[in-house]
Amino acid sequence: MRQLASRLRRLPPACGPVRLIGVDGHAGSGKSTFAAALAEATGGAPVLHLDDIASHAQLFAWTERLLAQVIEPFERGESARYTPYDWRARRFGAPRTLPADPVVLVEGVGAGRRALRPVLSCLLWMDVPAEQAWARGRSRDGEEQREFWDGWVAAELGHFAADPSRPYADALVRQLPEGYEVLPGPRGGPGPHPDVTHGEGPAAMW
Repeated sequence: MRQLASRLRRLPPACGPVRLIGVDGHAGSGKSTFAAALAEATGGAPVLHLDDIASHAQLFAWTERLLAQVIEPFERGESARYTPYDWRARRFGAPRTLPADPVVLVEGVGAGRRALRPVLSCLLWMDVPAEQAWARGRSRDGEEQREFWDGWVAAELGHFAADPSRPYADALVRQLPEGYEVLPGPRGGPGPHPDVTHGEGPAAMW
C-alpha cells in the first residue's frame, strides 16, 4: 500500500496544487475501506466521501455542488468548504473544511464521472462485479434499508449507463484474502503498475 501511495504522490497535480485521486466502483465494492487504508499509507491524505455530497433528492445530480464547493476552491489553491448531507435527518449540515493538500482522495460511486476526470490525477476502480457488490451492501445495511437499495440499484444502473467510469480507470483494484491487487486499468494512463499491496498489521483492516 505504501508503494501505491508513493506512486500517487509522484503524479502531477491536475486540480490546482492537488493530486485528486478518484476511488470509484459499485456501491458495496469496498471503496471506503480501501480509501481509508490508502489515506493512512499516504501519511493522512484527506478523504472526501461522495455520500456527503449526494442526497436523497440528488443521488447522482450533485456535480455542480461538488464543483462549486470543492473543485473550484482547489483549482485556486484554497481549502474547500462543503456542506455534508445527513442521510438520517435528510438535510445538509454545517460546513466542513477540506484542505488543498498535495494528495486528496475522493471516494464514492461516480468519482470517475465525466465532469471530474479532467481534474483527477488518477482514477482507481474497485473491480467487484455489480451484483456481488450490491449483495455485500444490502447485507451490510440490513433489511431496514431494503427499499432504499431497490431505488439505489436502479439509479446506479442509469448513471453508469450514461456516464461509465470503469473504461477510464487508470488502475483496477481487486481485494485479495490479504491485501489488494492493483492492475493496469482500461485507460492505461498515469496510474500505478501491477502490484499487490499489503496491510501493516490489524489496523489495516484486511
